Amino acid sequence: MLKNTLSNPALRKRARQFGRLVRHSAVTPRVGVIHRPRLVSDGQLGVTFIGHASFFIQIGGQNVLIDPNFARWLFVLKRLRRPGLRVRDLPPIDVVLVTHAHFDHLHRPSLRAIVQQTIRRRGNAPTVVVPDQVFDLVSDLGFENVVELKWWNNYRHRALTITHVPSRHWGARVISDSHRGYGGFVLRDSCHSVYHAGDTAYFGGFREIGQRLSPQLALLPIGAYNPPSFRNVHANPADATQAFLDLNARWMVPMHYGTFKLSHEPMDEPLQLLEEEAKAAGVEDRVVVLEEGVTRFF
Repeated sequence: MLKNTLSNPALRKRARQFGRLVRHSAVTPRVGVIHRPRLVSDGQLGVTFIGHASFFIQIGGQNVLIDPNFARWLFVLKRLRRPGLRVRDLPPIDVVLVTHAHFDHLHRPSLRAIVQQTIRRRGNAPTVVVPDQVFDLVSDLGFENVVELKWWNNYRHRALTITHVPSRHWGARVISDSHRGYGGFVLRDSCHSVYHAGDTAYFGGFREIGQRLSPQLALLPIGAYNPPSFRNVHANPADATQAFLDLNARWMVPMHYGTFKLSHEPMDEPLQLLEEEAKAAGVEDRVVVLEEGVTRFF
């Protein structure tokens, strides 16, 4: 395997690029402040950015986690910003959503810790909702119920409706299991609706999601776009701004930036470019950049 890598120029280039990411992570100090989540009242929608693509959502009287990842390391990549919340400070969780099987989105130790914390606090485990063909990756973690969804299918959890929606990405956990599903989720109760895009490049499906489900709040990825080939599966800030316009949502919250060094753009570039793109599109007052761990009520 090593001989084949050394004799293949493309593989050598990839190895050098990945080595730069690892070295950058290793020498960069970890920063960020940990907070306690604020809880909603009177039917509010509460959104807390944990970091990367992880959110704590309070909607429809329920506590929801999306792509929870509290890892200090992803294999050899160090987490550069601390999670905004600690698992032990979370209230009992009703539903966990996982958008796809990639290690930065489906982090098994974090999921196991959430199950154990909820059982300690409430006596029973949460439900987890995953894309089609992801059951086996979460079925042994202690969840009370594992729900698999295909695109446009719904799952109703008391007053909350969860719809799995398309994205432009891929779902493999490892090289050989590309059969796994992937996508985003739209959460709706009687008053609020939230769209979490998961990982995705820009594609025409944003307009259809907006037309069919009319999310008020869009959580959209803006990082991991350099080199340019990464935009086949990731959005840059211009792509995310256009997606927001296509969705016709009221608010946008950026995500998938600043936590792990997954690509080669500077860590502070995505937010800088997003500010420029939002101003150019006339939507800067509708883009809300959340500090990790600080709950925003909508």
